[in-house]
Amino acid sequence: MTTKSDWTIALVFLVTVSVFAQQPEPAPSATLPGAAGNATYTPKYKGDPAQSESEFAALAYMRVVIRAEKAFNKQYGHFALTLNELVHSGTFTKRMVNPNRGDYTAGYKGKKDSYIVTMTPKVLDATHRSFYAEDDGKIHADDSKPADKDSPVVR
Repeated sequence: MTTKSDWTIALVFLVTVSVFAQQPEPAPSATLPGAAGNATYTPKYKGDPAQSESEFAALAYMRVVIRAEKAFNKQYGHFALTLNELVHSGTFTKRMVNPNRGDYTAGYKGKKDSYIVTMTPKVLDATHRSFYAEDDGKIHADDSKPADKDSPVVR
């Protein structure tokens, strides 16, 4: 014997199924391939060049290193030889010395007159580009190979 609540549950189930069956799939350009749950990236500010949350974090890390190098060079008259030397320059902290940066690995080569900082994604694709910067402070990006000084500058 069925009760009124059984019929109500069945009706709600059928309506829910029919509503979801009619929902169009999101356009491929509206989602990020390879991103967890295909979440859409929302830019954090006008002109944000990041194409995913991971890229946003990688670019933010690069900017902190670049600012720390500028402050370090101003104070000591040369660039840092290691990331450890940058600790407490600008907003660079001890935790930032760790090269494991989530979906990226940070690389650093310092000399007294120059430096190179890189962010290499664990999986290189359109939403996880590689990044490169040197002492001119310009960040370069590439989605097909490790970025270098000849890669396009991030705007």
